[in-house]
Amino acid sequence: MKKEQLKISIRFFNDHEVRAIWDDENSKWWFSVLDIVGVLNEETDYTKVRNYWKYLKAKLKKEKNQLVSGTTQLKLTAADGKKYKTDTLDSEGIIELSKSFPNKKAAKFLDWFLYSDNSIDGQSKKKAYALFESSLINEFEVGTTKGLQQIHAYLFGGLYDFAGQIREKNISKGGYRFMYAQYLKSTLNQIDAMPQITLEEIIFKYAEMNKAHPFMEGNGRSTRIWLDMILKKQLKKCVDWSKIKKENYMNTMIISTVDSSVLKQLIAAALTKKINDREIFMKGIDYSYYYEE
Repeated sequence: MKKEQLKISIRFFNDHEVRAIWDDENSKWWFSVLDIVGVLNEETDYTKVRNYWKYLKAKLKKEKNQLVSGTTQLKLTAADGKKYKTDTLDSEGIIELSKSFPNKKAAKFLDWFLYSDNSIDGQSKKKAYALFESSLINEFEVGTTKGLQQIHAYLFGGLYDFAGQIREKNISKGGYRFMYAQYLKSTLNQIDAMPQITLEEIIFKYAEMNKAHPFMEGNGRSTRIWLDMILKKQLKKCVDWSKIKKENYMNTMIISTVDSSVLKQLIAAALTKKINDREIFMKGIDYSYYYEE
């Protein structure tokens, strides 16, 4: 498998990461065995997961099960940010592996694993992935409402009839009411005029755009890409969203409606100079959509 053909994906089952890597040559995904074992055992301790896989692998070999011979070692990024070779299995192998676990655990996992996501989020996510290979993203305006509308229109075009359109209705979420529709146009003009030179200015502008919430749906997914575009242009950095836990992100976004300094600290700790790294971009999309689940 050639390096340039790799596409990394992180999926989530019951808030557990399931890492996968795309094999362009054979047109299939390879999934981390350790991640699957952790999910099926409901275990988060890496050492315990690894030891159980060693035990299970030896057991399967003794039984002359062909599953072990179907594993392939590929490099995947671990929690410490480094890449390590890890056992992977394709879809058929993962299904076979699941049979080695109690039916109750495996059944729920397989329902998730075998589900073909044709939902709006699923289709939009595929479009978001394609942005990395597309030159279209370079044509979007950076740091403006128009640029955000262009992103939203791309992600949700053909999925929502209001894709790219500023809302004309009031919306709220979790008891918080976003900017009233009648004031939205003037508010967006004010946000457009905000400076975006320093990290503090950029995060404040991002927080204000979140408070405005200009679309009926899809604000968070669009605005996180919008934020990364500003960071890349102004600071030559982007966010490694895989370093930001969902709970931490959601809490700081709530706080940012009155104080964006905590959000700035959270984002600052996750910044990377790998602005052209495909894996960083793909993981960013995975996490961005995970935040909205």
